[in-house]
Amino acid sequence: MNFSIMPKIELHCHLDGSVRPETIIDIAKRESISIPSFDKEEIKEKLIAPLDCESLDEYLKRFSIPNLVMQSKENLKRITFELFEDAAKENVKYMEVRFAPLLHTRMGLSVEEIIQSVTEGMKEAEKQFDIKGNIILSCMRTMSVESAFEVVEGGKRFLGKGVVAIDLCASEEEGFCRKFIEPIALAREYGYRVTIHAGETGIGKNVLEAVEWLGAERIGHGVFIKDCVEAYTIVKEKQVVLEMCPTSNVQTKAVNQFSEHPIYDFHRDGIKVTVNTDNRTVSNTTMAKECDLVCNEFAMSDEDYKQIYMNSVQASFADVKTKEKLMKYLLDI
Repeated sequence: MNFSIMPKIELHCHLDGSVRPETIIDIAKRESISIPSFDKEEIKEKLIAPLDCESLDEYLKRFSIPNLVMQSKENLKRITFELFEDAAKENVKYMEVRFAPLLHTRMGLSVEEIIQSVTEGMKEAEKQFDIKGNIILSCMRTMSVESAFEVVEGGKRFLGKGVVAIDLCASEEEGFCRKFIEPIALAREYGYRVTIHAGETGIGKNVLEAVEWLGAERIGHGVFIKDCVEAYTIVKEKQVVLEMCPTSNVQTKAVNQFSEHPIYDFHRDGIKVTVNTDNRTVSNTTMAKECDLVCNEFAMSDEDYKQIYMNSVQASFADVKTKEKLMKYLLDI
């Protein structure tokens, strides 16, 4: 199957992990921002996490350079536009992009200005390319509960205008869900959908708590439900969808190698899985590469791919009209 021409859907992609290296250099030169190098290959080396990364925390260090150039409205808009352009070029028909607004306030932008800039970049790309998108707002688990409330409130007026969901991300500690019960409950009340990073670093129980306490409809990664019977059971019974990112999971050592990834075992057992990049630049990947990897590693059939595509459509936070259009692409395969 030639994945470069297949229609694809991506539900788990971080904006700051998917910035073009050339764009970082261009903005840094123009705005006299200090970065480690102005050579494209050298910057790529700093941005791309190796496959033998030690841990998730080691992987997350790669995000400091992109954030240096993501502190103005123009830059946020441009970087978002370019991400959607890159995705459209490989036939991604729909993409949900997530980012943490509070990482972009260094130069004085308000949360609202930041969200507006990102949604404008997405809408500009939608006009120019055959791609649709939505934005997910991430709250950092390393920050305070108040900061999560700030993101929930700041994004409220963009609901239905490009913003669809709330997320918790960053370094994963056991039992993190308890701390964020109130802001996520408020988000649900406002109409945000909920997807939570959980079970990425050996703590399957976090997935159980994300579903039970936070009302997570989707889980980012969820690899470690394999080691927690209760989490596995609730994900399967409630049909909670897993946003799986194979290359990233090898880099962060959620799994040691691709052949050990549980995605196909989950799929065969009736758990709804989707395939995603996580971070195009940091993981040096594309949706075509990830689909290729999964299908080759586990000898998946065309039917398996179609099922995963359908899972992605159904689990997306898109409106009914968009979902119907995305299903039609499948009929053309």
